[in-house]
Amino acid sequence: MTDEAFEFEYPRVLTIAGSDSGGGAGIQADLKTFAALGCYGMSAITALTAQNTLGVRAIHGVPPQMLRAQIDAVVEDIGLDAIKIGMLHSPDMVQTVAAAIDHHALKRLVLDPVMAATSGAVLIENPAIAALVHELFRRADVVTPNLDEASLLVGRTLDSEQAMHAAAQDLLAMGAPAVLLKGGHLAGDVVSDLLVTQNGTVHWMRAPRIHTANTHGTGCTLSSAIAAHLAMGASLLEAVQAARAYVRAALEAGAKVRTGAGHGPLNHGYAPHAMRFNPLKLPR
Repeated sequence: MTDEAFEFEYPRVLTIAGSDSGGGAGIQADLKTFAALGCYGMSAITALTAQNTLGVRAIHGVPPQMLRAQIDAVVEDIGLDAIKIGMLHSPDMVQTVAAAIDHHALKRLVLDPVMAATSGAVLIENPAIAALVHELFRRADVVTPNLDEASLLVGRTLDSEQAMHAAAQDLLAMGAPAVLLKGGHLAGDVVSDLLVTQNGTVHWMRAPRIHTANTHGTGCTLSSAIAAHLAMGASLLEAVQAARAYVRAALEAGAKVRTGAGHGPLNHGYAPHAMRFNPLKLPR
């Protein structure tokens, strides 16, 4: 059939991240999120991990040339509308992703600077942190660190909303067009997230804390949900707001479910959407 015989395409979202054998975070959480929101999910795996709800036992990096081959294969045939970038454990992986972004002129990039698992296991080499900032901050549409990751990036402890605001400004100065700084690690019964952009807009988003141990993969899920909504045509603010609502509902739906003996996952499939459709764009 020719392209003229088709009228629609699915919102297509690629995740470039590590695999979580326990299914709660990484590639697995990303694909569950894309599916739950009605998007067509694809993956380029950066590393294999042996992990469960108690922690990470082993990490095996994928060769950079294999990562590039995965990205090329997806983009050159299926195409994509947005990308979520997660675990990149080495400088070579960061540079490989940056080169692919430029080569394919990829847009709508959500960068989740994954540096440690919920269990505390370190998931990135120190030289990769500098490469992440230098190579990917300026190429992303939004960077989504949690407080621990932001603290590592700016070199100081973040223990208040005032400290969050100052850190977000520092991250903008590092080249990020927009920053969503997640405040879930602050003490208190209210969770405060902060979205700031290079044009000076500041949006505080606050909500009551959901008390549960099942928080594994929360950051992966949020960044994936943002990418999914960008793929469906939302603005950045709309995408962030919708993604936060999805994550909160998934947390609530899975709060009392036991999965493993440690930090369990969210309930990604609490209310799945049917596959959505975008008008087919011609020529491809």
